Amino acid sequence: MKRCRLTLFVLVSCAVLVAGTVGWAGNWPAWRGPAHNGVCAETGLPVEWSATKNIAWKAAMPGKAGSTPVIWNDRIFLTSGDGNDLALLCLSTKGKTLWQRKVAAAVRLAIKYDEANEASASPSTDGKHVYVFVGSGHCACFDFDGNEVWKFNVQQRYGEFSIQHGVHTTPLLYEDKLYLSLLHSNGHWIVALDKATGKEVWKIERQSDAEGESREAYASPCLWQTAKETTLVILGCDYTTGHSLKDGSEIWRLGDLNPKEGYSKALRIIATPVPTPDLLVVPTARGGLVVALKPGPRGLLKAGSSFEQWRIAKGSPDVPSPLVHDGLVYLQRENGLLLCLDAQTGKTLYQERLHVDRYRASPVYADGKVYLTSRDGTFHVVKAGPKFEVLASNKLPDIFTASPAVANGRLYLRGFSTLWAIAAK
Repeated sequence: MKRCRLTLFVLVSCAVLVAGTVGWAGNWPAWRGPAHNGVCAETGLPVEWSATKNIAWKAAMPGKAGSTPVIWNDRIFLTSGDGNDLALLCLSTKGKTLWQRKVAAAVRLAIKYDEANEASASPSTDGKHVYVFVGSGHCACFDFDGNEVWKFNVQQRYGEFSIQHGVHTTPLLYEDKLYLSLLHSNGHWIVALDKATGKEVWKIERQSDAEGESREAYASPCLWQTAKETTLVILGCDYTTGHSLKDGSEIWRLGDLNPKEGYSKALRIIATPVPTPDLLVVPTARGGLVVALKPGPRGLLKAGSSFEQWRIAKGSPDVPSPLVHDGLVYLQRENGLLLCLDAQTGKTLYQERLHVDRYRASPVYADGKVYLTSRDGTFHVVKAGPKFEVLASNKLPDIFTASPAVANGRLYLRGFSTLWAIAAK
């Protein structure tokens, strides 16, 4: 009996040691990962790769897209263009296509010339179903075998879209609801759907006095979970607002993001806020304001509010969303500049240029590193910390606007032509 117990102890100890060597965090169920912030607990990920190095597999895509794959156990889900169609794909984590379903016909095959298409919003999954929203306005739910559970057209239910570059916001899946942010010139709505049926749970009109193109927004809803409360956060149309998950009622409103003095009618906001339990970092656009909020705000918040941790006048990314980890804020500018700020003060610790190209994907943190994606297929791996240090610069022959996904020891990089699975050998 003692020998059996000793053997069991040794086996368990070995298992713990092995598990401590390489940490695999598991699933990546949403655009910015399990915590909706781009931060991952994985370790042992590759630092260097190329078209021939550290490639676990690659799979040809039927068309281009800017949506991030989501991963649950051995399944990968992603949206894609396919000729005139917008499709949902399911692949195995071995790179085999298991099924493909048409979600809708595309309305616009190209957005802003070569920039994107209507398969830009990322899917989400709860481990049983996968939820998808495409630029035609179709919102749908499928099971893991590819059977359609429900589908409807958002434009038919909530009004025709009127927005220069189309609606591309990724719905937020949380508990039993799917939350949509619909901010365009023909209406400003926030909607909660029953994820099981697609039926409306609540809808509110989001008030704004924004003018011109500033009435349009591309930022996705996010969830701010603090020690005391969980709120739905919506950014766009000159304001950031916090809402009750129960009925959508507005709890707080952050203003002065587009000050009336020197007002810009072209401040359409694309980047999404990033939450931590102690801070909400709010970007704007075009290198403008960035604001950090403390937990517990209420009412209308103006510049200098006691709920502001800090506010800086310049530095906001235009498209990539911020990344916050270990007391640092990383801002990936669309022009290749990387800024690192102190999360408590907003002080710039460094500002360095990575690469002269367009940056559309949001940064991801894993294993002491920050992974940064350029549109031309150049990937920089930067050491996390207050000092700038590039660990690797990698190149793949593809176009990338999708943010990386991380699951089970692999990076998944969605290019316009190929899905790449990157793993250290």
